[in-house]
Amino acid sequence: MTIADIKKNTEGKMEQSIAALKNNLSKIRTGRANPQLLDTIHVEYYGSMVPLSQVANVSLLDARTISVQPWEKNMSAKIEKAIRESDLGLNPASLGELIRVPMPPMSEERRKEMTKLARSEGEGAKVAIRNLRRDANEGVKKLVKDKLASEDDQKRSEADIQKTTDRHIVEIDALVASKEQDIMAI
Repeated sequence: MTIADIKKNTEGKMEQSIAALKNNLSKIRTGRANPQLLDTIHVEYYGSMVPLSQVANVSLLDARTISVQPWEKNMSAKIEKAIRESDLGLNPASLGELIRVPMPPMSEERRKEMTKLARSEGEGAKVAIRNLRRDANEGVKKLVKDKLASEDDQKRSEADIQKTTDRHIVEIDALVASKEQDIMAI
């Protein structure tokens, strides 16, 4: 493995950490309705648990209401029950074949909880990025120790890896700040 391989590998893993953070932040509730909020809900479908998106069409009716359109009529009650029993605090209402999921307004206390949760997700991502930096630097040191790279190469690569790390940390801060604004907006 060369220094270039280590840098490329580290960059890829950092991008995966950012993608995981985006996914986790999308599941944190804001005042607005977001169809991704229901991604974690699983429904019993002929004896096995499947994600809600595999048995129904999930979309937005308006800024505060998610609509769930089951593909089979007999699934409505099961879907409603699964949404109600989830830890999201949602209360779905059935309108014929359409299930409406209104988003209750968030209290100030709940907003603060969601903001803390977003910040902790951000901190977790930063820790992951820093661990990747450490692993990359250790890999470069091993190459120098094995006489496969010079100490000058080590210094240059450590500086490059630090720049990559800083860039990803700034991106994490921006994502968390954006999520906090969404939480406090409504």
